[in-house]
Amino acid sequence: MLRRLWAAFLAILVVVSIGRAAESLKPGDSIAIIGDSITEQKLYSVFMEDYLLMCQPVADLKTCQFGWGGETSWGFAARMNHDAGWFKPSVATTCFGMNDGGYAPMTADRAKKYHDAQKDVVEKLKAMGARFIVVGSPGCVDADTFRKNPELAVMYNKTLAALRDIARSVADEEGVGFANVYDAMYDTMLKAKEAHGKTYAWAGGDGVHPGPNGHLTMAYAFLKGLGCDGDLGTITVDLAGGKAEGGGGHKVSGVSDGAVEVESSRYPFCFSGDVAGQTTRSAIDFVPFNQDLNRLTLIVKGAKDEQLKVTWGKSSKTFSRDQLEKGINLAAEFLDNPFSEQFNKVHKLIEAQQNYETPLVKMTIHGMWEAAPDEGEAIGKIIVGFDKKRQSLANAARGAVVPVKHTIKIEAK
Repeated sequence: MLRRLWAAFLAILVVVSIGRAAESLKPGDSIAIIGDSITEQKLYSVFMEDYLLMCQPVADLKTCQFGWGGETSWGFAARMNHDAGWFKPSVATTCFGMNDGGYAPMTADRAKKYHDAQKDVVEKLKAMGARFIVVGSPGCVDADTFRKNPELAVMYNKTLAALRDIARSVADEEGVGFANVYDAMYDTMLKAKEAHGKTYAWAGGDGVHPGPNGHLTMAYAFLKGLGCDGDLGTITVDLAGGKAEGGGGHKVSGVSDGAVEVESSRYPFCFSGDVAGQTTRSAIDFVPFNQDLNRLTLIVKGAKDEQLKVTWGKSSKTFSRDQLEKGINLAAEFLDNPFSEQFNKVHKLIEAQQNYETPLVKMTIHGMWEAAPDEGEAIGKIIVGFDKKRQSLANAARGAVVPVKHTIKIEAK
C-alpha cells in the first residue's frame, strides 16, 4: 500500500512539473534526444526509443540521440546548428546541468550562464523548426557513491536542484515543456535505497552516471513530458458468452474454454535484470512507469468463481473476480511475458542504431564542420550518405516490431 501511495505521489509530482507542455507528439515526428555523457550512455535514450517504437503512443515516430560526454548547455548551443540541424527535429528533449554545475556550490555567475545558454538552445531549436520542445532538468548524483562522500553528494544535489529551478524558469519563459528529471530521480533513488539498503547503487562508480535503474526514471520523466498517456490497449473477455474482443493494437483471433488467442502489433514495455541490481527490474517498484505509461488492460466479465487463475506465457497468477471485472494491468502483473523475447531483440537493434549515431555526430559530422566550415553544401551532401546507414539501422529495428501471437488462459483457481 505504501508503495502504491508513493507511486501516486510521484506521478502527481512529475505531471505537475511537466504540465506546461501544450504540444503533443504527431505521426511522423522526428525526435532529437539531446544531452551530455548521461545521454551518451545510451540508456534512457534507448528506453525512450523502445517505448516510442514498440509501445506506439503515436505512429511512425523517428528518433536520433545527440549525447556528448562532458557537454554543457553553452557548449551544445555553440555547435548545435551544424551538429544537429541536419536531422531537422520537429520534437526535441534536452538534458543539461550535470557538467554545467561545475561539481561545486552554485554561484550567481554560473546560474546566469546556465539560464542564458538554455534559452539559446531552445531558441535555436525553434529556429530549426522544432515545434515541441521539452527542457529537462539535470538528474541527481548518488547519495552514497558520489566521490565516496555523502556530504559532497548533498552539496552537489543542492546545486543540481537549483539548476532544475532554472531549467523550469526557462521552459516557462519560452512557453515549452519541462521534465522534472531531478525530482523523479532523487525521490525514486531514496525510496529504492530505503528498500534495498545504502549499498544499492543508483549511479555506481563515479556516482554521476546512473545505471539502467536511474535511466528508467529519466525515460519516465521525458516520456511523460512528451505527453504519452500510457494506454496500450484493452482485451475484454466475456467468459459467460465465450467471446472476447481487443482494442488498441490487439486483435482476438479465437476463444475456447477460457483460452483467448490474441495477435498484438503494439507491445508493452518490458523489464529485465536482477531485482537487487542496477536494473530496470529493481527500479520498477519505485517509479510509476507501469501505472502511468504501460497499461495493457485485461477485463474479465461473466466469471462464476470468486478466484480465477490467469496464465500468460509461462507465468500464472490468481486474481479475484472483482479485480478482473475492474481490469488488471497485464504489463505490471506479468513482468516476464510473451513479449519479452521480441522486445529485447528490438531493443538490441535500437542500441545498434544509437551506437552508430554517437560517432556519426561527434566524429564525422562535427569533424567535417570543424575542418571545412565554409563547405556547407558539400558537407550536407556527404551527411545524406552517412544518414542512409543510420536510417537502415533504424529501419531494421522498425521492421523487427512484428505482431506477437499470445494466449491468455483464464480458469477457476
